[in-house]
Amino acid sequence: MSVWLAQMGAKVFGFSLEPRTTPSFFEVTGVEDQLSGHEIGDLLDYKALSDFVSISRPDIVFHMAAQALVRRAYFEPLETISTNILGTANLLQACRGVKSLKSIVNVTSDKCYHNDEVGTAFVESDRMGGHDVYSASKGAVELVSHAFGQCFFKNGRTSLANVRAGNVFGGGDWSEDRLVPDYLRAAEKNEALIVRFPNAVRPWQHVLEPLSGYLILAQKLFENGDKFSGGWNFGPTQNSVKTVQWLVDYLIQANGGEAVYENTKQPKEAHYLALDSRKSAAALGWTPKWAVEKALDNTISWERARLIGANMLEVTTSQIEEYQFSEVS
Repeated sequence: MSVWLAQMGAKVFGFSLEPRTTPSFFEVTGVEDQLSGHEIGDLLDYKALSDFVSISRPDIVFHMAAQALVRRAYFEPLETISTNILGTANLLQACRGVKSLKSIVNVTSDKCYHNDEVGTAFVESDRMGGHDVYSASKGAVELVSHAFGQCFFKNGRTSLANVRAGNVFGGGDWSEDRLVPDYLRAAEKNEALIVRFPNAVRPWQHVLEPLSGYLILAQKLFENGDKFSGGWNFGPTQNSVKTVQWLVDYLIQANGGEAVYENTKQPKEAHYLALDSRKSAAALGWTPKWAVEKALDNTISWERARLIGANMLEVTTSQIEEYQFSEVS
């Protein structure tokens, strides 16, 4: 998002923890050079966060900071709850006094919904909740954000929306316990990929898909205010809602390697997830462009370029431009 915004001519300011992986997208692509300013800090440090927001004087805020890993939340539940819930509240509180601010896009998760495993795609009005700590934290973030919106951001000046994407992947993600990064790591080391839930169904999509929706929504909020507040889904088409095993088979066919399917007991995760994004299509004119096959191919090509020492800012910019001018695949 930082690269895309800078490419569009925006002044971009970032507030985040240090990158948690080596390598990281931030370092590999030189994102720092694309920013007008940034600070390494913690959302739970309210004074540092508030001071940074005040100094930056933003017109638009994209809130993406979170403990974003489902399995890690089992081992670090308090960190997950405090970062996701209180961290979001801290940011929204810090935003209240910023007179320049017109749009807040709060990124939550497709896992914010209460999942009864009935096999249907979630719509924006469905119940919030979750059977695991991560999902519960994201459902709670939605409630906190809604309350702030109702209490403090219906002033005609700043508008707030919550956005939910699917299972996002793309070049530059080295997070743990995510299927595509796990595969790419295993392939680079010539090791077998360990697969936990081959029959689980997920809404797979390239990271540029929801980012494009967030940009459209931010502009609508900026221009039209509360008309575009509330919740929005930015998920893939039904053709890209696939099982884990399908995704693994495609990756191996496209790039090589092997997989090992584990039958050991694992922390509970939802079996079926899908998002209904008809609201975004009708009200925003947003539709996904890249089928899951195209999304995976571009992720593999990004990683291959990195491994041969390519300029990864140029590669990333090129993929953004390709996406912008793509027809729906």
